Amino acid sequence: MTVERALRLIAGFFVVASVALSVFHSRYWLIFTAFVGLNLFQSGFTDWCPMVWILQKLGLPRSSCEPSA
Repeated sequence: MTVERALRLIAGFFVVASVALSVFHSRYWLIFTAFVGLNLFQSGFTDWCPMVWILQKLGLPRSSCEPSA
């Protein structure tokens, strides 16, 4: 598993889990959903995400195919 794939899995899990928690527990969990979405949005512009750093420290490799400029 690569960092990029793990990142998508984690972000998707956080979004689904926080939406489910907002339905069954408190609507304030949607704030966490917005936080995840905003973090994904800013990482699209800056190419920086704290979770990528954590996953790399855990030893996951980066994808072998680099995007072309």
